[in-house]
Amino acid sequence: MLAFARETGLSETTFVQSPTEAGATYRNRIWWSHGEMPFAGHPSLGTAVAVARRRGEREARYVQQTPAGLQPVEVQFSADGERAQASMLQEPAVFGPEPDAAQVLAAVGLDPQDGHPELPPQVVGTGLTQLIIPVRDPHVLHRCAPRLDALLAVLSPHGAACAYVVAAEPDLGMAQARSFFEGQGGASEDAATGSAAGPLCAYLHQRGGGDRVMVDQGVAMGRPSRLVAQMDGDRVRVSGDVVIVATGDVRL
Repeated sequence: MLAFARETGLSETTFVQSPTEAGATYRNRIWWSHGEMPFAGHPSLGTAVAVARRRGEREARYVQQTPAGLQPVEVQFSADGERAQASMLQEPAVFGPEPDAAQVLAAVGLDPQDGHPELPPQVVGTGLTQLIIPVRDPHVLHRCAPRLDALLAVLSPHGAACAYVVAAEPDLGMAQARSFFEGQGGASEDAATGSAAGPLCAYLHQRGGGDRVMVDQGVAMGRPSRLVAQMDGDRVRVSGDVVIVATGDVRL
C-alpha cells in the first residue's frame, strides 16, 4: 500500500477493506508518501462516494473504520450520477497548545505582522492533528512560501499533519485557506483538507466564531475546492462535492 501511494504521488491514497470493528460498514486505510494516516477528511468523502458507486447506491449512509475511530458518512448522488455530495462526522475536537506565532508564521514564509491580531495559532484535531494559523486578511495567503525544514520544526513537535493557513471571517461564516505538509521532495500543498476544515470550525466555535464555516481552498494551485464544516453536537460535520475523475484497473 505504501509503495502504491508513493507511485500515485497524491496527497492521500485510500484502500477499502472489510471492517474489523462492530458497527463499521468498511475499513478505510489512508496512506500518504510517508506512511499510513490515522484519519483524513478529503479522502474519506471521496472513498464513501466510490463505495456507493461500486454498490450502485444513489443515496447511502455508511460508517467507516479508521485508526481514529468510527465516522458516520452520508452520500447522495446528483440526478445525472456524475456528481455526489458527501458529509462526515469527524471525531470530537481535541485542543492543543498555542505555539509561538512568529515561529509558525515564519515557517510558511510570512512575517509576524501577517498574523491575525486576535486569533493565535493553535494545534487542534478532530481525528488528525493540525496546526491552525490564522492570518489578518486573504491577501496574505498569496505570499505563503513554506520551507520544509522550518515547516517540520513547527509540525513535528505536535504530531501535526498540516500547517493550515487561514483568513477567516467568522461573522460571515467564511474562510480562505492554504494547507502545507511534507510531500515527496519538499513542502507540498493540498487542494482540499477536510481533516483541517473540521479543526478550523471547532477552533472558531470555541472562540465565539459561530457554528459553521465555508472554506475555499486550492485557489492558488489552480484547483479550487469548497468544504463546509459545521458543529453537530460535540462533533464537526464536514461536507463537500465529489466528482468521479477517472476509473480503471491497476495491474501489479
